[in-house]
Amino acid sequence: MTETLHEDAETGTAVERSGRGGRRRRPFRRLLLALAGAVVVGVGVGFVAFADMVVKTAPPVDPHADGIVVLTGDTARIDAALALLAEGRAERLLISGVNPTVSRDTIAALVGTKLRPALDCCVDIDHARDTIENASSTGEWAADQAFSSLIVVTSAYHMPRSLAELSGAMPGVRLIAFPVLSPDLDLRSWWRDPVAFNLLAREYSKYLAAEARLLLPRGRTASAAGL
Repeated sequence: MTETLHEDAETGTAVERSGRGGRRRRPFRRLLLALAGAVVVGVGVGFVAFADMVVKTAPPVDPHADGIVVLTGDTARIDAALALLAEGRAERLLISGVNPTVSRDTIAALVGTKLRPALDCCVDIDHARDTIENASSTGEWAADQAFSSLIVVTSAYHMPRSLAELSGAMPGVRLIAFPVLSPDLDLRSWWRDPVAFNLLAREYSKYLAAEARLLLPRGRTASAAGL
């Protein structure tokens, strides 16, 4: 009988201790839930601000720089960059990210005869495979040309990440954003368009990853090396 009471007493003590442990863990769980909620809200607010910035950002009226870099993606970007070069807004243009199978003649056929003189005159091409390599190649090109300022031409949704990568690869070069709107994509009502929403969400996540990587030790060096 005594042994039974002893076992019951031990069981009761164990239950009591477990209850006290559970009560101690509850504030910690609440804190974790609060932090997770704050992160979700912060990311959501940041995404809305990012989308609003992309939609409202317009190209400058009278841009001038030493050089121009266009990050490939659609012909609207290349057309805009060649037009800037033809207007004399920079000395030279780099088309970054051209597929190795695409020749200069192929690009000329896409842009038309009006912009062909600019293409023949003062255009360089590289075969970067992503935005990190775009930044690395552009940094080397700007250094070779002794350029201290560049007009950056890319799609509006791609501009924030491009500027982050480019500034990380060449912090001493002044960058002038020249966003281009794709004729096949309307971002003004992105919250009602699943295609536009998904595009902006993916780009926002890549932008955050780029910013985070560049804040880490050796982040800028890794970006410049295309790692």
